[in-house]
Amino acid sequence: MSQTHPFKPIFDKNSKILILGSFPSVVSRKLGFYYANPQNRFWRVLAQILNAPLPASTDEKINFLLAHRIAIYDAAISCEIKGSSDAKMTAVSPANLEPIFKTANITQVYANGGKSHEICEKYLKTQILNATGKEPIKLPSTSPANANFSFERLVREWLSVVDMLKDGELV
Repeated sequence: MSQTHPFKPIFDKNSKILILGSFPSVVSRKLGFYYANPQNRFWRVLAQILNAPLPASTDEKINFLLAHRIAIYDAAISCEIKGSSDAKMTAVSPANLEPIFKTANITQVYANGGKSHEICEKYLKTQILNATGKEPIKLPSTSPANANFSFERLVREWLSVVDMLKDGELV
């Protein structure tokens, strides 16, 4: 079934890194915000690596991201998808990242999982390279479908996000 991305990107002029998912899950689309499935470990991983309280409400999540100079969006603006499985995504239309790059000084783009990274490589690489001078970095997916990665292993792998923020003296 064809789906169009239902959320706006979260960023402001102070955002330094951009984390791109693939496309919102059924639960996220139903609940109206990024990584809304309680089984998705995105918010817990970020809170852990940033040594910050876990944000609960949508407003707290937005404030959390902006306070840590993190922008989030998804690599696909529309696609054909059954359920929430990235493996079932076809007919992908990539997102336009230019409004984010024009407003924020993004220094690094991270892909949350393989499908997001695949979309970045196939459709968005030139746009990302032109804006940041760096290739997107693939991080392991925080999705509950990524059962190969324990929470602790995800935290270890995602620490590069904190390193990037520290290098920019942002933390």
